[in-house]
Amino acid sequence: MTTRILFVCLGNICRSPTAHGVFERMAAEAGLAVEVDSAGTGGWHVGNPPDPRTIRAAAIRGYDLGGLRARQVHRRDFSEFDLILAMDRANLAELRRLQPEGNETPLRLFLDYADSPRDEVPDPYYDGGFDLVLDLVEDAARGLIRELSR
Repeated sequence: MTTRILFVCLGNICRSPTAHGVFERMAAEAGLAVEVDSAGTGGWHVGNPPDPRTIRAAAIRGYDLGGLRARQVHRRDFSEFDLILAMDRANLAELRRLQPEGNETPLRLFLDYADSPRDEVPDPYYDGGFDLVLDLVEDAARGLIRELSR
């Protein structure tokens, strides 16, 4: 059975596309049957590729994010995905607000799966920190793969 996972941040140009690309590749290498997507709770960047700094930082580690395009979370995502993972508490709260009544799709923080003591992936858009984002995302991706492999 294929597990469908949606990664969510604010604008879908930094953190969630990083999680999308990193997890998709790691899951494929682990032989997991997954479908992965990413979205933002905000719609400012719909149709745009990830931030060039995100693409560059990911490429240094061998991840290709160039084909991804930003989109906004839709109500149908709650029925189309098996698990929706937010990058921070603010986006998790927004997902809970958007989740249709009666829908039971699990909504969690992505870093729930990480060994890191952090619970949020910081937004690098204004202050940088793209390497830290990659470190945290890789950590959480390994943890999620362990969980799904059980």
